[in-house]
Amino acid sequence: MRLSLLLLVVSTAVASAGDAVIIPKGAKLELLFTRSAPIKGGLTEGPAVAPDGSIYFSDIPFGSDKGMILRFDPKTKQTTVFTDDSYKSNGLKFDAKGNLIACEGSDEGGRAVVSWDVKTKKRTVLADKYKGKRFNAPNDMTIDTKGRIYFSDPRYLGTEKRELKHRAVYRLDPATKEVVEITHDCEKPNGVSLSPDGKTLYVADHNNGTDRIDPSRPTPKPGAMKIYAFSLDEDGLVKGKRKTLVDFGAGPGCDGMCVDVKGHVYLAVRDLNRPGIKVIDPEGKEVAFLATSPSQVGAKSPVGIPSNVAFGRGTESKTLYVTIDVSLYRIPLGVEGYRPEK
Repeated sequence: MRLSLLLLVVSTAVASAGDAVIIPKGAKLELLFTRSAPIKGGLTEGPAVAPDGSIYFSDIPFGSDKGMILRFDPKTKQTTVFTDDSYKSNGLKFDAKGNLIACEGSDEGGRAVVSWDVKTKKRTVLADKYKGKRFNAPNDMTIDTKGRIYFSDPRYLGTEKRELKHRAVYRLDPATKEVVEITHDCEKPNGVSLSPDGKTLYVADHNNGTDRIDPSRPTPKPGAMKIYAFSLDEDGLVKGKRKTLVDFGAGPGCDGMCVDVKGHVYLAVRDLNRPGIKVIDPEGKEVAFLATSPSQVGAKSPVGIPSNVAFGRGTESKTLYVTIDVSLYRIPLGVEGYRPEK
């Protein structure tokens, strides 16, 4: 199935002084795709680059509407449907074998971490439980050089009963199917990423104050909106106390994230007052900022709120793909993205 393609250049990149290497002067976001399927609510999420350079991403609706996984081909500039039932997939990544790994959420989704064979479209559940209890709603992930999957398990949507006490970050070893809890020293973990040397796990704490988003009810009081750094030992387990790199305060914080080869962390910040990609160094200092929309007071849709980020590969290793609202964008940068696959 081929979807309509929009190719528009929008939103001038806005960066802090002295960061021209990260965001070149004049670089702009290019609109590649906007949802046309008759599904309601939700957002696009989880861009991931395949071995052939194509970009897979999730389109997540609310409620009974089925989610999709879509594929954008940089060569043809066409977007097609990989599957029209994603089990409410959110974060996506490709492993070293070329399998598409997906975090499936709640709200009538799979609540599991799964693997898709992109050639046969066969879906295989890798894990849906921790110590016999169903996951809350796997959200986002990162993969280390050993092929182990670190993933977050918060909960934002759905009526399913929660079985686990904590909203934690876990690690899944696809070879053994073993799931270990990495940390629950966070209120509601969302985006996760690893430093290029594998010694630091970055976690976005994005506590919106509810397990079920309901626009008809009063806005809940949010909790922690922070970026943490956890030091990891030689076994990839947390050692020592967490370090807070960014505190967004009372405003909306970060959703997804990724890293570049220099160790910068790219944060998809959902603050209406300053929506965009905040780039920080390993100490939490902002070194660049890419605005995904100017502040639009009173705007309903689109509002330019990013959800996740990923670098391309090959000739696009310096291209950043961003899911914003219900669309997919890209922008050329001055630094390559980091890839753990060998």
